[in-house]
Amino acid sequence: MSTLRPALLTDHYELTMVSAALRDGTADRRCVFEVFGRRLPTGRRYGVVAGTARLIELIRDFRFDEAEVDFLRRTGVVDDAAADWLSRYRFTGDVDGYAEGELFFPGSPVLTVSGGFAECVVLETLVLSVLNHDCAVAAAAARMVTAARGRTLIEMGSRRAHEEAAVAAARAAYLAGFAFTSNLAAGQRYGIPTAGTAAHAFTLLHDDERAAFASQVATLGRDTTLLVDTYDIRQGIRNAIEVAGPELRAVRIDSGDLAVIAQRARELLDSLGATETKIIVSGDLDEYAIAALAAEPVDMYGAGTAVVTGSGAPTAGLVYKLVEVDGRPVVKRSEHKATIGGRKIAVRRHKPTGTATEEVIVPQGVPDHLPHDRLLQRSYLVDGEPVDLPRLDESREHLRQCLISIPWEGLKLSAGDPAVPVTVVPAG
Repeated sequence: MSTLRPALLTDHYELTMVSAALRDGTADRRCVFEVFGRRLPTGRRYGVVAGTARLIELIRDFRFDEAEVDFLRRTGVVDDAAADWLSRYRFTGDVDGYAEGELFFPGSPVLTVSGGFAECVVLETLVLSVLNHDCAVAAAAARMVTAARGRTLIEMGSRRAHEEAAVAAARAAYLAGFAFTSNLAAGQRYGIPTAGTAAHAFTLLHDDERAAFASQVATLGRDTTLLVDTYDIRQGIRNAIEVAGPELRAVRIDSGDLAVIAQRARELLDSLGATETKIIVSGDLDEYAIAALAAEPVDMYGAGTAVVTGSGAPTAGLVYKLVEVDGRPVVKRSEHKATIGGRKIAVRRHKPTGTATEEVIVPQGVPDHLPHDRLLQRSYLVDGEPVDLPRLDESREHLRQCLISIPWEGLKLSAGDPAVPVTVVPAG
């Protein structure tokens, strides 16, 4: 599979700053950059950290090869000094941040990148492109998992995304609690369980629906899913059970009024003796559509477009800002875009029962440690070397526990305040 090299995710303006900083001698000044969101997307009560492990591997491998450096020099993007610097680039700083699967809120210091100015600033586009995408998908997927109330979800949105974004989206959705993906590259790369069934084209290929079903069952056995709405759904279900028998694993419905159709499909399956045959529904499902089907006899949901596009919030709205230079806090004072200077430490406070009550952020210091506090940052890179990256299944479990910990109101799909209030303690 073709992949974009990390260095090609550098923006022109980043290299402008690198060139100028190298020339004026400020390139190696020790700096701290933070990734945070000023607000959550409209209607959201929490964000989900996702993509960090992917990002750390990309930073570790971030290099400019000879052809790239030659292109940048030839087109005047960089001068000779900057070109020489890029040809030797290796990130040697530190990266700390929230665990993958952690929840975040407005102002949460999701990621902290420390090192020389030039080596950190050149990573801005890479950092934001990964985190803004993966966090958006994971937050949408987590809301769908909540709406599904324990029913199984399949991610099937690859055809609605860029080919590499599709793989990243499958990973983020799995982290959020989806059980399967239809994306085989994600299955190979990340060990995510894959699932899928034939499309309408397979039914249309054959002379009739029964012939298509018979071919699929002969190849895959009764532990398969037959798509029954190419023609008439009621007849499609009858054909499926006649061909596969009542032991058929599942039927899928991809169109129509899913609430009504699911009820009637369940009644028909039961009348045919297929009481254990599951019903899978798909077709432009988002968290609201899934929630609306909560009372219907649906066993599994297939979500595509909505999950891979963040269900109305295709970016997490994260920014990458300089907050400290040589140990001195620096701030941006632009209206509506002001920043808080200094490196920050964050803890999540909980009741003895485990319910989260507050997130406390302290610039230039460590919050007073109270019982049931949980420190939110961890090390990812130290002197440019990765530190014990968590496995995807561990991050998936971490998010599950985080969603259990927030107040029930924070899980509502309606607009409202962040699930956990954030307090920023003034420095000093």
